[in-house]
Amino acid sequence: MEYPSKLIEEAVNQVAKLPGIGKKTALRLVLHMVKSKEENTLALTEALTNLRTNIRFCTICHTISDTDTCTICSSHKRDRTTVCVVDDVKDVMAIENTAQYTGLYHVLGGVISPLQGIGPADLKIESLVNRLNHGQSEIKELILALSPTLEGDTTAFYINKRVKDLPIKVSVIARGVPVGGDLEYADEITLGRSITGRTLFG
Repeated sequence: MEYPSKLIEEAVNQVAKLPGIGKKTALRLVLHMVKSKEENTLALTEALTNLRTNIRFCTICHTISDTDTCTICSSHKRDRTTVCVVDDVKDVMAIENTAQYTGLYHVLGGVISPLQGIGPADLKIESLVNRLNHGQSEIKELILALSPTLEGDTTAFYINKRVKDLPIKVSVIARGVPVGGDLEYADEITLGRSITGRTLFG
């Protein structure tokens, strides 16, 4: 593809690195920014720079946060006896949108996938075990809300093995979520029913 400007080409190449965006879509977005008011484009770049510079991850549950402790972990209104284990921050947002769950979370940052070179040490599993072992005696249930894929099931089995000697009930969300699917694509009703209809693991 020929570009009228090296600046346009560089911008297109960067925008095209975003997931789901090809070169044609990237070019449309870049040309839109060129045509827009300068302050709009500068506001976008400032917001993105601010995001990368100041974003934090909760030191307890590892979700994205503006502070060291996220609003969920610091809230006194949450049920502190349950911890819902998820793969990604997107899953926290999906479950929160169901308004069916009021407990705490733990974000693993992925699932065990030997083919992709991701092992237990690459995830926040040790952090979860430490959280359950140290000063968290009020936690009575661990909900494994991982996508029903081979990798998700492998991760669930591994976590269950790690915590089986602790006095904690381990449950999984009901399989209203289709096997092989991702939580972020499940509709809110199905996901909400999966949380409320969870079953014991194993």
